[in-house]
Amino acid sequence: MIEMQDVWKEYPTGTRALNGISVNIGKSEFVYVVGPSGAGKSTFIKLMYREERPTKGHIFINGFNIERLKNRKVPLLRRSIGVVFQDFKLLPNLTAAENIAFAQEVIGISQRHIKRRVKEVLEWVGLSHKTDVLPSRLSGGEQQRIAVARALVNNPTVIIADEPTGNLDPETSWGIMKLFQRINDRGTTIVMATHNKDIVNTMRKRVIAIEHGQIVRDEVKGTYGYED
Repeated sequence: MIEMQDVWKEYPTGTRALNGISVNIGKSEFVYVVGPSGAGKSTFIKLMYREERPTKGHIFINGFNIERLKNRKVPLLRRSIGVVFQDFKLLPNLTAAENIAFAQEVIGISQRHIKRRVKEVLEWVGLSHKTDVLPSRLSGGEQQRIAVARALVNNPTVIIADEPTGNLDPETSWGIMKLFQRINDRGTTIVMATHNKDIVNTMRKRVIAIEHGQIVRDEVKGTYGYED
C-alpha cells in the first residue's frame, strides 16, 4: 500500500527534512504521524501525494513509484488518494456540492455519475442540506466535512490528512475524528499528521513519531509523547 525505502529529502535551501526514513503502511491501517514542529512531518506527508519528490530513496504508493512518476501521471496517483488539509482548501466561489464535484470533473467523470456521487458523499458526511451553500457561509467544522467529502468522492484507497483538526475547536475536532474512524472502518487506509495529543492518546492507533527527519518511534497502539 505505502512503502518508503531509505528516503531522504533535502530542499534547495540546504534544509534536510528527512534522513533515511523506511516504513511500511498496510491496507486499512490508521496511522498518526507525530513529532515536534519542524521534525519533518509535513514533508513526510507531502511525499506521499507527490507534492514533493525525494532527494534519494524509493517510495511506492498504491503501486506507483513516486520518484519516477512522470508529471502527466500524477493525476492517476491522486485518483487513488484523498487529501485533507488543515485550512480546508475549498474554492470560495463554488458551492459545497460544486467543490466536491470539481474533484471528479478534472478527471473527466460524466455529469450523471458526478451528481449521484456528490449526493452520496454529502449524505455520508451529514451535510446533504448544505448542497448549495458557499464555503464562507459554513462553519469550520462544516468546511472540513466538505473537504472530507471531496477526498472521498473518487473512492480512494488511502486518505492523507495534514493537521485536519488544527483549525477546529475540541468538540468539532472529535466529530471530524469520528468521521475518519468511520472511513477507516470501511477499509480505507488513513495517514494523519497531527499535534492533537488528546485525540492520539484517546483513540490509540499506530503512531509513527518523527524527530530531526528520522523515525524514532513506531508503536501499534501508541501515544502522542510530546508536550507541544
